[in-house]
Amino acid sequence: MVDLDFTAEDAEIEPHAAAPTLFFKLRVTNRTPDVTVQNVSLLCQIRIEATRRTYTAADHERLAELFGEKHRWSKTLRSMLWTHTSVQVPAFETDRVVSLPVECSYDFNVAATKYFYGLEGGEVPLALLFSGTVFYRDAEGGSLQMDQISWTKEATYRLPVRLWQDMMEQYYPNSAWLRLDRDVFDEIYHYKRQQGFTTWEQTLHSLLKKQRENAL
Repeated sequence: MVDLDFTAEDAEIEPHAAAPTLFFKLRVTNRTPDVTVQNVSLLCQIRIEATRRTYTAADHERLAELFGEKHRWSKTLRSMLWTHTSVQVPAFETDRVVSLPVECSYDFNVAATKYFYGLEGGEVPLALLFSGTVFYRDAEGGSLQMDQISWTKEATYRLPVRLWQDMMEQYYPNSAWLRLDRDVFDEIYHYKRQQGFTTWEQTLHSLLKKQRENAL
């Protein structure tokens, strides 16, 4: 049986992906002497450990849509699933560093996006939970064997909020995405054409101005 350990050492932005992507630098260490790992088909579930950091007053306000008012957070603030990902680890004897890709969404209907966007700064505590299959040969170099990675294998990493912010600014400069129901979009689009606006910003500014005037 092969015993592998995992350590998340760093994270960086992939500048040329089709969608916003982070690469986690993951060190895979072989704790089994005299066994050569031929390949690892590695699966990873990444969870946001939201209870393992502190929050400012501004954080409480911006995250109210996720967790409710501050007085409810003792009941509503929980760990949440961020994503699943995978990577193929090439052959190694003692250890190997690989890049674990994590594609990130900027869709504000996704809870993880609301969470990252709602934080002013600091770090996001992450739990990386591993599974998958290890292919190896024993000390005698015998036939290829396989084993399953234990479900107890995991790693932690504290992702800087600034890194996520920089990535989204790089992929969507000074922009944000908003998904609308088709009937709402049609109404706003009709208003845009009717008013002769050339951009969506002009359209929304006009609607907001009307709303403020009606509120007076």
